[in-house]
Amino acid sequence: MRIVLDANVLVSAFISAKGAPALILERWREAEFDVLISPEILSELDHVLHYPKLRQHYHLPEESIEGFLRLLAKQAIHVAPTEQLAVVERDPTDNRYLECALAGKATIIVSGDRHLLELGRYREIQILTPAGFLAFLKLARL
Repeated sequence: MRIVLDANVLVSAFISAKGAPALILERWREAEFDVLISPEILSELDHVLHYPKLRQHYHLPEESIEGFLRLLAKQAIHVAPTEQLAVVERDPTDNRYLECALAGKATIIVSGDRHLLELGRYREIQILTPAGFLAFLKLARL
């Protein structure tokens, strides 16, 4: 199974070892599914993790941020989207997740972003919350 993780899910998993996002990363490391990533997603994640307020509030050292970005860069499957979409009009940057999912033939996007979640589905791609994705994995094991 191939999935795309929204930056908000990745950031949540990075700043807290508890909760659904962290469990998703743990399952990924156990090779239960593949994570797809594009240069645009990596760039957004790098940008968000370097927000001064976020770094200060969660005491995020540069070495930890760089290590997390390197892990994703090495372990995730890199995708170079060729199709530009304009599906999410209220937040055009959310289209990068749809583009990555299409280019990499993902079946699921995991996001906490309401604009993506409101879609529910795009073409053959389901859009689930982190908790929804974990429930999906549990059902898939039965």
